[in-house]
Amino acid sequence: MDENFMIYAGAILAIVICFVIIKKVASCLIRSIVSLVVLAIIAYVYFTYMR
Repeated sequence: MDENFMIYAGAILAIVICFVIIKKVASCLIRSIVSLVVLAIIAYVYFTYMR
């Protein structure tokens, strides 16, 4: 019985750690994508209207 409990506890711990890692990576990825889109818009406006 204790062996099954340890397996389930390990699985739950792995799932929680996985969600935390995915949340941090995804938020960083989303910030990077938004930053690149904003930079692209600024570059487009600069090269279209300022030159």
